[in-house]
Amino acid sequence: MVKRIGWLSRRGLVDRIDLARVAEAIRRAETVTSGEIRVSVSRLFWGDVYRAADRAFDRLGMRRTRDRNGVLVFVVPSRRRFVVLGDRGIHEKVGQVFWESVTGSMSESFRAGDFTEGLVRGIEMIGVQLCEHFPYDAATDTNELPDEVDLA
Repeated sequence: MVKRIGWLSRRGLVDRIDLARVAEAIRRAETVTSGEIRVSVSRLFWGDVYRAADRAFDRLGMRRTRDRNGVLVFVVPSRRRFVVLGDRGIHEKVGQVFWESVTGSMSESFRAGDFTEGLVRGIEMIGVQLCEHFPYDAATDTNELPDEVDLA
């Protein structure tokens, strides 16, 4: 689902996001799940936001997770839009209503200008569902993808 955010340049948005706090939220969420969460902020952009998110999903290796349980939060400041995209494994468990609740919650913080809080809130919501459906197993789990925010 593509959602609208307030107008900011990419640089303006990145300056307003506490990247360390977002990465820490991802790390915390992933301590209780085998799922993988990534956040990507797009630099230059034109075209369809959802398709760009899908391409970023591939570029970041999100479809290569063992259980197909990767989730990408893709933010496009120049288009004032963002997408939360879950791979097949998690989407089959939670459905579209869940993604709409995540984007709705994130939108509230984004509209208030608190982009870090919006991202952290979304990551926490995603983490809860990933934990429920794909719990962490110390014997088999590895961190399959980086936790840092992608700024490509």
